[in-house]
Amino acid sequence: MTQTPRPTWSWALYDWANSAFATTVMAGFFPLFFKSYWAAGTPPETSTFYLGWANSGASIVIAAIAPFLGAIADRGSAKKRFLFAFAALGILNTAALWFVEKGDWKSAVFFFVLGTIGFMGSNTFYDALLPSVSDDETVDRVSALGFGLGYIGGGLLFALNVAMFLKPAVFGISDPTVAIRLSFILVAVWWAVFSIPLFLFVPEPKHYDALPLIEGVAAGWRQLLGTLKELKRLKVVGIFLLAYWLYIDGVDTIVRMAVDYGMALGFPQDALIIALLIVQFVAFPSAIIYGRLAGRIGPKAAILTAIVAYSFTTVLAYGMNAVWHFYALAVLLGMFQGGIQAISRSLYSRIIPANKAAEFFGFYNMLGKFAAVIGPALMGTITYVTGDPRKGILSLLLLFASGGFLLLKVDVEEGARMAKEELS
Repeated sequence: MTQTPRPTWSWALYDWANSAFATTVMAGFFPLFFKSYWAAGTPPETSTFYLGWANSGASIVIAAIAPFLGAIADRGSAKKRFLFAFAALGILNTAALWFVEKGDWKSAVFFFVLGTIGFMGSNTFYDALLPSVSDDETVDRVSALGFGLGYIGGGLLFALNVAMFLKPAVFGISDPTVAIRLSFILVAVWWAVFSIPLFLFVPEPKHYDALPLIEGVAAGWRQLLGTLKELKRLKVVGIFLLAYWLYIDGVDTIVRMAVDYGMALGFPQDALIIALLIVQFVAFPSAIIYGRLAGRIGPKAAILTAIVAYSFTTVLAYGMNAVWHFYALAVLLGMFQGGIQAISRSLYSRIIPANKAAEFFGFYNMLGKFAAVIGPALMGTITYVTGDPRKGILSLLLLFASGGFLLLKVDVEEGARMAKEELS
């Protein structure tokens, strides 16, 4: 492998930095602490309802502004400034969780939603800086470098936080509650410190046709309408995007709501956190292996296999009643989590016009941000209405079934043919 320059490593380190929020806060300790501490005394089905709508609310906000952020990123020379603003929003609100008192679930939700918006918003401008540190020959390798560092960095800090939670006395911490609160501070510091190289060493591309903020918003709206018109002609792409939105929403919902579900069933907190660690460290090598599987059976078949696996896992989750069940499900989820995301992106790249890749991937990323809108709200609402968290998790089958059904209708060869015709 050729030597990787400093700007490239500096860019990739941001994934190492902010993945700590995705693992420790979003998937791990926030749902755990929310149910047992901030929403203490609240019926389990009610706290699941609150958490589900908090996740959905953050996703709706960032998805609504994503097209406009994308246009500003494409035509502006302020990517790093916007990234800094969103990262600061995420970092400060993550740290603020330390100050939320027991029973104050409203403040916890407020800081969590703002932190999540900061996390997802900063990623828009982080992605937009990729061309600054790569070229056509290195872009795949550089993108994979960030992906890999994100898994490793987020997993390492999460492992430390889990150790603090399980053995607080070893770290001089009084009890597990303080350990969890301290983990939010550690995530904020980790995120801030490892973001510094990006701001110092990643070049800001200059655009001489840069747009002011108001014009950027208008351009974002025009770009969104233009993409929708294109999708009317490229129907294979449109069907795939709808399928992707549905099944990836189910995937993201399981990531965000798994701990809450386990707590509602009465599983011990340490078992739930260990299960998350299992997912984290199984997912990365499994994604690589899954990529090879897709090369053998094709990307569509590989995605359908993952959807079936997630549906099967959801059914198993409905009936689980022992800790080892949760561990087994963690392994299953880890085996397919990275794979379904990576192969979805590669299939999409096959059916879109190469000369409009940026435009179409902007829409794809917008749908990715809209993921975890339907699922958490659906799961939270069904749990609240029925009073049964098992029925809440089972409702996610609707997303996997509908997404899989639409994916069956995607003709990849026809889509590739239409994409090539666009070039002629």
